[in-house]
Amino acid sequence: MSGAPLVETLCEDARWEAAGLDVLAERGAEAALRRLGLDPARYEISLLGCNDARIADLNADFRGKPQPTNVLSWPSAERAAARPGELPRLPPPSAAGPVALGDIAIAFETCQREAEEAGRPLAHHALHLVVHATLHLLGFDHDHEADAELMERIESEIVTGLGLADPYGPLAEGAATEGTPQDV
Repeated sequence: MSGAPLVETLCEDARWEAAGLDVLAERGAEAALRRLGLDPARYEISLLGCNDARIADLNADFRGKPQPTNVLSWPSAERAAARPGELPRLPPPSAAGPVALGDIAIAFETCQREAEEAGRPLAHHALHLVVHATLHLLGFDHDHEADAELMERIESEIVTGLGLADPYGPLAEGAATEGTPQDV
């Protein structure tokens, strides 16, 4: 393949650059694709690292909710499962080049606040949100209880597989709670 990164990251907010969002995004998205048996070299994702004001505008435009949120995702195609609780229709690779999975936006202030409230480092929470959004791009959702359980289980497997605390559980004893983007 081309050797291009899986995630094309644009940091509108310089705090995301300082936090190493590009490294976190690459690691989280790659882990999500590998967990589902997909070769990351065959896919691509666009990511916007922005602030709360920008994501509030996007949230208003696309969801009719004019307030900040932590992360938004826009899949390039409908990939939902046929029935609740089943795996979505994962996109096959293309001989023509990397398959565009879609776009993600992540808000700095909301992500930072949530990380502080959970007692987790910003880098760990941001990585989890990239995993979460990548799963949305792949057709996972949490609209139905069975879908939410499946998505959360897979997210937990991916995040704990990277050596971080389970995002849906209390901080596990001995789990990493400090670190730089290079550590996570």
